[in-house]
Amino acid sequence: MSAGKEVELLPSFAVVGRPNKGKSSIVATLARDDSVHIAARAGSTRATRRFPLQVDGTTLYELLDTPGMQRARQMLAWLKTDCTDAAARPAAVKRFLEAHSHDEQFTDECLALRPIVNGAGIIYVVDGSVPFGADYEAEMEVLRWTGRPSLALVNPIGNSEFVEQWCAGLGQYFQTVRVFDAHRAEHGKQLDLLTLFGHLDPEWQQPLQRAVELLEADRHRQHQEAAEIIADLIYEGLTYTVDQAVPEGAPETPVRKLLFARYQRHLIKRERESRNRVEELFYYRELHKSEQGIDFAEEDLFHQQNWYLWGLNRRQLLIAAGAAGGVAGGGAGVLVDGMTGGLLGGLATLAGGIGGALASTRSALKYSDDIARWSVSGVPTGGNRLSYGPSRNANFPFVILGRAMQHHRLISQRTHAVRAALTLTQPALDWLDEKERRHLARIFDSIRSNKRVTEQRAELKRLIQAWCFQVDAG
Repeated sequence: MSAGKEVELLPSFAVVGRPNKGKSSIVATLARDDSVHIAARAGSTRATRRFPLQVDGTTLYELLDTPGMQRARQMLAWLKTDCTDAAARPAAVKRFLEAHSHDEQFTDECLALRPIVNGAGIIYVVDGSVPFGADYEAEMEVLRWTGRPSLALVNPIGNSEFVEQWCAGLGQYFQTVRVFDAHRAEHGKQLDLLTLFGHLDPEWQQPLQRAVELLEADRHRQHQEAAEIIADLIYEGLTYTVDQAVPEGAPETPVRKLLFARYQRHLIKRERESRNRVEELFYYRELHKSEQGIDFAEEDLFHQQNWYLWGLNRRQLLIAAGAAGGVAGGGAGVLVDGMTGGLLGGLATLAGGIGGALASTRSALKYSDDIARWSVSGVPTGGNRLSYGPSRNANFPFVILGRAMQHHRLISQRTHAVRAALTLTQPALDWLDEKERRHLARIFDSIRSNKRVTEQRAELKRLIQAWCFQVDAG
């Protein structure tokens, strides 16, 4: 098949109807595009805009957001005067567009109908919260004159009081009528709509069937990758620490406050990054959120205080302790000064001088107090290393999980027509049964204790994936 033929068979749908009846909301939902402009005032769409739905760079179909038709009765009168043969009605519509292409009176009608006469299908949108009226029949008749495949959507804006009226009236003009709430239509209902359209035109059946298959696979990928992001966030919450060396004699309280702030900022930032990545998975780029922050309790964090020597690791400290015992005999107040090659080089020299003096960790560490009093070129090397995290609170990973799963559920069930801020309140975990809670607690404890981490992370990811997929289970 040539590239030109592929473009020709690409299904496109013109979303038409009166102003302020939810056309742009339908487009945003079916195109999965939150950049579609939606405004409360009538007539906010003033030009036809194209919104392709793409998966992995492949365009599956195209939605066209059109201005609202406002002079259908005058147009229908012109058409009836121009044509009396039913078979010639599509040609009459084309002649109308040619005759009125520069007529400001029919600008909206020309913009809405031009993509239809060029081959687009029709999605006619009405508001199910207002009564059906005979004055709508003129625009429905004009659309029927085009001869293009069509369906009508009753979009209940606010309430569904008059939906039955609309379904009865629309059925006289359109091949298919469906109730479709652009703000609440779940993923499966969107796919059902595409399948319906595939039955309206034989040329569309195969590309739209392929579109449904790709969208189902993409949905699976979204849940799967979201679970991986959430599992990685929980792992970091279980293992993240921050520490800081404090010289001997320096006040520790300001350092403690600084460390606690750094600990909080890091995990808050990581949660925000994880949420942004999940939103991008579900094609949200302009989302506003209203949320509560993580409640960190300082007393739940583990504070570790150790003597230290210029940031040396444990092995280097053992070497230093052995050197102190071998060279200075454990005497207090030893001055190591004027060493060449820097501190590490000096320690290596000292360690080399004692050979195999290190008999055990216990014998080496007994000289730690002496090392803490060392100075190099007059700079004291003793002091404490303060460490914050990871949180030892058993509920902390459950809090991170609950917040992440609430966010995933709201994002994956939200349609792109919704413009209200995403409200993230304090999450609950009542969807977990007691067996799952105990299983999770064991996983969290193992990860925190650095036991079978690879295995436990894989199990955590598997559980979260299963809960993510449940969103679409009904």
